[in-house]
Amino acid sequence: MAAPPSRRRQAPFLIGLVLILAALPVGWFVFLREPPAPLPPQAPQRTAVAQAEAKKAVELVLSSFDGTVDVKHGEAGAWEPARKDMPLRPTDVVRTGRGSWAVVLNGEAVELRLEAETEISVEELSNELSRVMLSSGLATATVRGRSNVRHTFILKAKGANAEASTAQGTFTMSNNGNGTVSVGTREGDVKLADKEGRYVIVRAGQRSIVRPGMEPSKPEPIPSTVFVKMEWPTGKQRNREVAVVGRTDPGNRVTVDGVNVPTDADGGFTLSLSLKNGPNPVQVTAVNVGGARQTEQQELTFEAPPPPPPPPPKPGIKVDTKVFQESADGTSP
Repeated sequence: MAAPPSRRRQAPFLIGLVLILAALPVGWFVFLREPPAPLPPQAPQRTAVAQAEAKKAVELVLSSFDGTVDVKHGEAGAWEPARKDMPLRPTDVVRTGRGSWAVVLNGEAVELRLEAETEISVEELSNELSRVMLSSGLATATVRGRSNVRHTFILKAKGANAEASTAQGTFTMSNNGNGTVSVGTREGDVKLADKEGRYVIVRAGQRSIVRPGMEPSKPEPIPSTVFVKMEWPTGKQRNREVAVVGRTDPGNRVTVDGVNVPTDADGGFTLSLSLKNGPNPVQVTAVNVGGARQTEQQELTFEAPPPPPPPPPKPGIKVDTKVFQESADGTSP
């Protein structure tokens, strides 16, 4: 049966309408759409040389110091006086003398301050990592975090089972040179670990102590005062050489008249003093990793014992001088 005439007349119209609607998006895309903005030029890929340049070793710089500060290049090098802005590379060693201090910088990433009678050696330097060995003494590190490069600073303790690390913060480490280490944090968090992988997180205002053969102690608040107990001799001293015994908290640094005194794992120490004639003022100072200090003073008087009395004269043989005179004249007695 044939379709009605009205439907036959509507078919071309509907087909044309569909074609027009289908052509509208194509026409808009071809004639009306704005062309896309050109892509920005791509940055050239970093070459292996550029990547190696970014990871090359950087330098520590001895930025400032006061007093006697010496540097040697390598373990076999000779000690020489430090110079301002002196570059320091791996295997270099820095030491400060009595009453002296020094500050070394790794760009804007790390600042390390060495107190009197402190020795460090540089182990590793790069944009991402600084590793320094504290042979003995007291040092404070400030590590500044940066958004573009994460820099980790590690301070190892020579002769001890301890190393402290942080990517942002300020901490102080003391090393008595005999295996006892104390770490106190002022800002940020510091990881204090031993060679067996055991570690604690020392947060701001806390300290931890590592004794020989032991793991880091549980962090505790840094004491605001320092304990020092001295056993001073009494009365006038008859011996010129005197030994004075004292005790402080483990990990504290002790000096007598500015000279460092070794302490044991429990904080005990002995002063060997050589007295001069008359009064001898002695000043003992203990400092903890938080910067608190305590000073004990005493005056020891040396009085030399009186000289022994002269020995009595030995009994002699009585001689008759008359006999000798007659013999000299040639006459017999």
